[in-house]
Amino acid sequence: MISLLKRFALLTLIAMSSGCASLVGSVTSGIADRLSSAILNSPDVETVKEAIPAYLVLIDGFLVDGEGDPSLYLAASQLNGAFTALVEEERAQILATKAFDYAQRGACLKRRELCGLGQLPFKSFETRVDGLSAQAIDPAYQLAVAWTGYIQANSGDMRAIGQLGRVKYLLERVLALDPRWAEGSAQLYMGGLETILPASMGGKPEKGRMHFERAIEYSDGRFLMAKVIYAEQYAKLVFDKELHDRLLTEVVNADPVALDLTLINRVAQRRAAVLLAESDEYF
Repeated sequence: MISLLKRFALLTLIAMSSGCASLVGSVTSGIADRLSSAILNSPDVETVKEAIPAYLVLIDGFLVDGEGDPSLYLAASQLNGAFTALVEEERAQILATKAFDYAQRGACLKRRELCGLGQLPFKSFETRVDGLSAQAIDPAYQLAVAWTGYIQANSGDMRAIGQLGRVKYLLERVLALDPRWAEGSAQLYMGGLETILPASMGGKPEKGRMHFERAIEYSDGRFLMAKVIYAEQYAKLVFDKELHDRLLTEVVNADPVALDLTLINRVAQRRAAVLLAESDEYF
């Protein structure tokens, strides 16, 4: 589960456009738009990796007094969460914890019904989440993403692991409100969570497969990471080498250039090449 959730942190790179825009939008929206576009459409993963820490320091400065705008809190959560996938475990834990804290603050400021979800008895939690409207979908999704990252970073703490059911329930509500949310990313998260365990241990691999296929469909096949996680989580779990190799070969041979997806697609191609090289040994 640790490696799965760590890979999911990369998905938050897709949300960096809103993060960067919120961060510097008060200075000049033109620069913000060009900057966020440059990041998302960059084929140079290493340059982006080196650039992110500067944004983290800057955005923390805007929030140091604890009275930031809710959109800024959510932007900070996105940036910190994305960077956890690119650093060592100890540093990732610090960033994931901070990302979850920012997400809770931002979501609560955006929508009162998202306040204190982690502290509610589960039945009360279900009732609250069931009542979420379409107006709450964005902060609810961002909270679920950061919550997942927090659980990953604290996977040795059974109290954190015990919150996984809440994350799934929250994501299910997001999908009920809009199954196409975030270019299919919400579908991808659910697919991954359903395939953490084999069916014999309570996992739901076929339900996961459905979510993976929807993630691919809703992005018109442009979101290459959907195929990578589909191969790594589902195809490996059910020992389907043909599906595994086909999906990964499609990713490696695809054109990674797609509006606001080029960076994550390049990351996906790197991962696909590694998995293909290991395929014969695994299967």
